[in-house]
Amino acid sequence: MPAAWAVAAPDKVLAGRQRAVDRLWRNLMGDQLNDPGLAEAAGLARDAALAADTAGRPLAAANADLPWPDEPHLMLAHAITILREHRGDGHIAALQTAGLDPCETLVSFAAIGAAPRETFGSRGWTEQEWLAARDRLASRGWVDAEGNATERGRDWRDEVEWRTDRLAEAPWLALGAERAQRLAELTVPLLGAALNTGLFPRHTTLGILTVPMPSART
Repeated sequence: MPAAWAVAAPDKVLAGRQRAVDRLWRNLMGDQLNDPGLAEAAGLARDAALAADTAGRPLAAANADLPWPDEPHLMLAHAITILREHRGDGHIAALQTAGLDPCETLVSFAAIGAAPRETFGSRGWTEQEWLAARDRLASRGWVDAEGNATERGRDWRDEVEWRTDRLAEAPWLALGAERAQRLAELTVPLLGAALNTGLFPRHTTLGILTVPMPSART
């Protein structure tokens, strides 16, 4: 990371990120940025993010330490970032608890069919490293000789996701079921609009299939 700061200082990177988020949301929503529902969603998401315990979660903590923007769309984006990294940091802890190293994590994820193996190519693991990780998982009974998940492997991946959910639930418990449901109602149309831009790849390394949402146009 220190070498990255020689290219751009942290404050410039953060300012650039906020400009990009602002421009994207303005292009995506236009006049809808003035919708009272957006301000309501921002307030709910902020409350959830403020309830996120960032101890032992470095990426969530780093984002939570930044000042809150005043504009609703930027506030919502900031809250989403904190909540995403809060869950992501917890997911890494769950993976480590399961005894998975970084490459094994991706191999096991591909093994359950979360995304095609080629999708993980951007992570930079060589063919030799990938096959070695697959062999290690095979020796533990997680995958078969072809690299497909065994029942044991699927059970362990389910355990990882269950533990991730438990580690990520505190902000939502603090928000409460009714307010969390309201936040979902307000933000699902935003998700639909984002997916319908076509900017997202069909498959991601998160195992999320990003396809257009026709209902978002109504």
